[in-house]
Amino acid sequence: MPAAPVNIILHRKSRTLEVLWDDAVTHVLPCELLRVYSPSAEVRGHAPEQAVLVAGKKRVGIERIEMVGSYAIRPCFDDGHDTGLYTWSILRDLGDNREAHWKDYLIRLKTAGASRDAKDNGRTQGRSEVVGEWQPLQVQG
Repeated sequence: MPAAPVNIILHRKSRTLEVLWDDAVTHVLPCELLRVYSPSAEVRGHAPEQAVLVAGKKRVGIERIEMVGSYAIRPCFDDGHDTGLYTWSILRDLGDNREAHWKDYLIRLKTAGASRDAKDNGRTQGRSEVVGEWQPLQVQG
């Protein structure tokens, strides 16, 4: 398992999560990517054949992020989804392989005849928020 991130910053206006790692790597992950690749049973199922395609999340945002022990975060999305636990390994994989995951997502949408678009629920507030700076793993403010 990779070390915990040095910092995580939620940028509400751009709907991105910035993850800074101790090896000087920084990932900027769209909330949409995080939502559609949620590690929850609701999205991934209990076996690979149970995974579902999540569509219509182009404008999804994150309302808040909760720490889960010293190994994960739990984003609470503004569409009500809040059951995915993103371990450091999952976050690192999503960042390191962002382009491949994004391409796969777009192909699956096209194959299913689905769209990224959905009506914005208006709950995204358009500001940035520092989710936590860990020394180690303490959420501040």
